[in-house]
Amino acid sequence: MTQQQQNNIFEDWLARYKGMFFKVVRVYAFTPADQDDLFQEIAVQIWRSVPSFREESSAGTWIYRIALNTAMKWIRKEQKHREGQPYEHLEHLLTTNESLVDDRLEWLYEEIAHMNEADRAITLLLLDGFSYKEMSDILGISENHIGVKIHRIKKHLITKSKNYDHHGV
Repeated sequence: MTQQQQNNIFEDWLARYKGMFFKVVRVYAFTPADQDDLFQEIAVQIWRSVPSFREESSAGTWIYRIALNTAMKWIRKEQKHREGQPYEHLEHLLTTNESLVDDRLEWLYEEIAHMNEADRAITLLLLDGFSYKEMSDILGISENHIGVKIHRIKKHLITKSKNYDHHGV
């Protein structure tokens, strides 16, 4: 594959899957600077991986796997630098004068941010409409395990949502 072919494929994928990149970035990075850094890291990893794409799965599934793996590595590295306080920089998510929809969306992103890596990845894939089979392929865990995790995640979010609704938290 020539570098021009690699660049063309990458540019096509970037245009097609840009929204997915931003969702992954938003869930794993919280400040604008961190989001820019993570977006660039994901883009670089995908560009480097273009020649190894074998079409065993869809490009979207394959790219999602790279984006999630890159984000999980990035967050582990960042947490080491933050001295055990990985969520202290979330204050900017708490806004007071936004609409209810924006508040609930920010609440959801904050809840997702507090999940462990596996639950965070599963939630993001679920919100993007991936099937259990696709999630299983991306994350390398069984479809049954995906189903159990989704059930627990939904139960947790429903409980937290009731607290949010009653207390405005």
